[in-house]
Amino acid sequence: MKVVIAGAGSVGSSIARELLSNNHEILLIDEKPEVIGRSGLKGARWLIGDACEITTLREARLEEADVVVSATGDDKVNLVVSLLAKSEFGVARTVGRVNNPKNDWMFDDSWGVDVAVNTPRLMTALVEEAVEIGDVVRLLTLQTGVSSLVEFTVPQDSALIGRTLGSIDWPHDSTVVAILRDDAPITPSPDDVIEARDELFFITTIAAEDELRLVLAPRTGNGSPGTPVAGPAVAGEGPRGA
Repeated sequence: MKVVIAGAGSVGSSIARELLSNNHEILLIDEKPEVIGRSGLKGARWLIGDACEITTLREARLEEADVVVSATGDDKVNLVVSLLAKSEFGVARTVGRVNNPKNDWMFDDSWGVDVAVNTPRLMTALVEEAVEIGDVVRLLTLQTGVSSLVEFTVPQDSALIGRTLGSIDWPHDSTVVAILRDDAPITPSPDDVIEARDELFFITTIAAEDELRLVLAPRTGNGSPGTPVAGPAVAGEGPRGA
């Protein structure tokens, strides 16, 4: 896979290092020539120039890239690079780094961003995921801000325990994509029985998150957990939307 990374600071260099270790073809674009020696990257190609300039992107042959990552420390630059990559060069997938959480709303398809990586928000989510049991935690926003990857850790007293995935009436736009049990990932099937402390991972639309939250950890009038809504237990029926 050919990946072009705009911005060779600590974030861009770290991404490049990981991708190089997986044998991907990497081109880094940065305005500062000194970053080449400072990065310590071996096997990457370099282009010194302004990634916001069409001439620089043409020189990078951006139309041949599978993915363009905008990883600079300037949100304006990251938005412009994403927009040019998508609109002028037809790049299939763009990833944009969000430095200021207040700018998160702009990182969508109107600016050519397929996936926005908001580091502060992601770190917050990972902290919440580590300590929040019994609540839905959004880990990542996907595809133009419409869908998300969320996690739910099943508490010891959950009414879900002992039920199969196929017996639960999941929201139409939510799909169970993985179970993490005893640090081992499990590919979910309708017959899998939910156990306490299971970590359930869902791909869901953001609009359906509240409905999913009600199914996983419903609240009664006094704020205490209630009983999950059950759907018809049809043999062989999987999670809706799976």
